[in-house]
Parts: sequence; C-alpha cells; structure tokens
Amino acid sequence: MKKVEIVGYKRADLGKTAAQRLRAEGYVPSVLYGGESQLHFYAPAILFRPLLFTPDVYEVTLNIEGEIRYGILQDTQYHPVNDALIHADFLEVVEGKAVTVDVPIKLTGTSEGVIKGGKLNQKLRKLRVKGLSNEIPDYIELDVTSLGLGKSLKVEAIKAGGFEVLSSRNIPVVSIDIPRALRGTLRAE
Repeated sequence: MKKVEIVGYKRADLGKTAAQRLRAEGYVPSVLYGGESQLHFYAPAILFRPLLFTPDVYEVTLNIEGEIRYGILQDTQYHPVNDALIHADFLEVVEGKAVTVDVPIKLTGTSEGVIKGGKLNQKLRKLRVKGLSNEIPDYIELDVTSLGLGKSLKVEAIKAGGFEVLSSRNIPVVSIDIPRALRGTLRAE
C-alpha cells in the first residue's frame, strides 16, 4: 500500500460545538479506532487531499502530537451543500490483525473483442479484500487480452495472493459489449 502522513492534534472537547469551531478554522475532526483505545484528533483539511481524490488505498501515518500510529481511511463525511470534508474515520493498523479495504482494479492488455469492434465495459472498479496491511497490494491487475466479443471476466478469475477476496465471486468485473452495428454482421456469420 502507498503511504501518506497526517500531522494532527488531540481533541479535548468532543462535543458538536467544538467540532463546528474546528471546521470553521479549517480542521477536520477525526477518530482512530480498532486498536487498544480510540483516539479523537483533528488535522488541517489540506492534509486529507491525497487520500480523498484518488482511487488508491493508503496506509496513513498519523502523527498526533508526537505519538505515531498507523491507520487506513475507512469513512468520510461531507457537508451536504459545499462538499467540504467534515469528518474522517480511520481504522488502526495493528500488527497481525487483518484489515478490510477496497483495492482498485487495473486492466492491462488490449482485448481481442475490442480489436474486432467491441466496447470494453469495466463494471467493477474496486474489489473488497481482507488481509494483513503489508500483504494488500496497491492495485489488482487483471489481463483482458483473451477476452472476446460478448465475453466477461468475473471476480472468481482474480488470483488472490496473501489476502482474501470478499466481493461476490459471480460479479462481472469487465465485459466486452457488442455494438448494435456489429450485432447484425455477427448473426450472418
């Protein structure tokens, strides 16, 4: 997994008014859970940018007043009108304890069906996996070279190494759709 660092400060007041004041000052109230104890903290909103606007999964180094902890961004909440980040939840990465994350799927190769005029349709962009944080890859690579017209690859085609795939095995990941213009010519053959 890729890594990023967020420097923050412990929260003394956990109420709604204190959280609103922090947001007005440009901070994001956050919580780290899943370890020995919960840690409530706040950090500047600008530090969350690499985590939010990417499909990648990051292991976050949380430096909270000199105390170093590791986590994975689990959930975010946004303002309903201006889409500003108003809260973030982190799952603490504990040595030897499995984590559940969504890993992006990267397609490689040029499909036979696309060469013949078909349209590549990626139906699943992320795959839910569970495993130790050091064994979860940055992305899952799926080769589509042998995919013909009207064919699809399902989750069961993905080889899991060191992690467990939690997504349903029957969900199609990618398919080659036959365009309307080609449908008539394929029936004639």
